[in-house]
Amino acid sequence: MFLEMKNITKKFGPVVALDDVSFSVGEAEIHGLLGENGAGKSTLMNVLAGTFPPTSGEVFLNGQHLTGLNAKKSFALGIGFVHQELNLINDLKIYENLFLGEEITNKWGTLDKPLMRLKAKEVMKKMNLDISPDLQVAYLDTSVKQLVEIARALLFDCKLIIMDEPTTALTNKEIENLFSIMRKLKNDGVSIIYISHKMPELFSICDKYTVLRDGKFIQSGYFKDIDEKIATQLLVGRSLLEAEITKEAVTGETILSVKDITCKGYFENISFDLKEGEILAITGLHGDGRGELSEALFGARRLDCGQVILRGEKLNFRHISNVIKKGIGMVPRSRKERSIIKDMSILNNMATAYFVGKHKKAYISNKDTDRLFEENQKKAAIRVGSRHDLITSLSGGNQQKVIISRWLEINSDIYILDNPTQGIDVGAKFEMYKIINGLAENGKSIIMFSSEFPEIYKVADRCLVMYKGKINAELDRSQLSEVDVMYYATGSNMEGIKNEI
Repeated sequence: MFLEMKNITKKFGPVVALDDVSFSVGEAEIHGLLGENGAGKSTLMNVLAGTFPPTSGEVFLNGQHLTGLNAKKSFALGIGFVHQELNLINDLKIYENLFLGEEITNKWGTLDKPLMRLKAKEVMKKMNLDISPDLQVAYLDTSVKQLVEIARALLFDCKLIIMDEPTTALTNKEIENLFSIMRKLKNDGVSIIYISHKMPELFSICDKYTVLRDGKFIQSGYFKDIDEKIATQLLVGRSLLEAEITKEAVTGETILSVKDITCKGYFENISFDLKEGEILAITGLHGDGRGELSEALFGARRLDCGQVILRGEKLNFRHISNVIKKGIGMVPRSRKERSIIKDMSILNNMATAYFVGKHKKAYISNKDTDRLFEENQKKAAIRVGSRHDLITSLSGGNQQKVIISRWLEINSDIYILDNPTQGIDVGAKFEMYKIINGLAENGKSIIMFSSEFPEIYKVADRCLVMYKGKINAELDRSQLSEVDVMYYATGSNMEGIKNEI
């Protein structure tokens, strides 16, 4: 066996993050590591990467007993770690990030920048990235940043690569490109540990699986011997009954009217109405303008023309604070970059919108903020140790619940949710759907942007399908099918392409 981790236990004070976990990976194998947020996956991989030592247990690589592991030693042994949270430095260029800590010097002892640029170009060519290595990372899209992270592991010929949620920010085309690279690496003898919550990806690219739950080993085996239903049951320890989520016809009055809004270069002539208690899904493919539309509806992106009518009055987008005070809240995509404030506590992360939209006193009352926190923690079923812990101490699913609770605190009437289940596990997703449906049942209106049809079907009353910055179709719940959504999302009806999906 190429990698063996035997009886790994990791304690953080009284908290047992890993409890006697054994894990192994074969040579030239793509191994899926599965588990809900907080199951111990990242902790196990951080032990392997030398981020921190295990409390007990042993690690063997290619038969060699590894002791005294640290990040530099682990990397020198050929173990590359592509983290879920981007570790790039925005103020540095691409090639500078790629060689950070491993810079090449010339015979005079100075940095050999031409050689580093050349090697950076070569590895980016392998990644099918046609960009200059001199570009500053700050100007890259999140998806390109993710590919640059992966390029670093390829650059130094790692023999074991850990990929923690590498496709979260990637398009379908970029994911296929990544999978092609992974298959080539496998053929070249490289082993890959692949962490993802996306079942279709795991079944598509991985050979074997290992499931962790609550810091314990549950089961290993071959993907060919299980299906997605069995995998889900292994992850959560129970069956998630789809029948628990039901939908009834929406009969509320129109609360929001969007009339011919345009943001040049992104979307144009967008019009729709939103009813009280309605969940309106907006979907499509990458580059269709959905992300920019979500920002514009919250006042975070300027409109070139058109107007938005809220309760019969034109909405003033001059200041986002005005939008918040009018009862509109937003959960943006990529919570790590756009939602959470990493240096603040869970309590203060939840309270930020309240301070802007509802707080009117000259001072902040700890008693009031504690009361609001307790109320909304209960509503969203957020699992926390202490409300004063940093928000980064929470699992991804609980972080996302905190961000939604940010708007529960000010009792928003309209929730704009941009990919609200991005990067969270199947159990947390199911809980999120119940929260979203519960809000609608209580008369709240929701605009949910998503590219995942299964979740659209779980929550949506109606669905708008975008194509090249325009609404190409409107489907009510009775018309919703994945085939039809993809038909309109690809523009097949507009360009005379036969429906062969």
